[in-house]
Amino acid sequence: MAWQIIGSIRDVEAIAAGAGLKARHRLRKRYGARRWRKCKGVATIQLTDGMIHRAEVHWYEATGFGRVEMKIKRLLPDDR
Repeated sequence: MAWQIIGSIRDVEAIAAGAGLKARHRLRKRYGARRWRKCKGVATIQLTDGMIHRAEVHWYEATGFGRVEMKIKRLLPDDR
């Protein structure tokens, strides 16, 4: 399922870092030795079929590198 973020990501928080990050070795091997963190936040996304949803998204990030491997964890109900 392809998708894109519309706007910004809100309520961002780190959920794992350092030795607590299970994918740390894989990330270092693929992207380089950096201080990796797993983060989550809420974003408005648009799916390829044009539908717009709010969703909880997860990703990995490192200082000076940016976000990698973003994924939709779950779709959230509208606030309306």
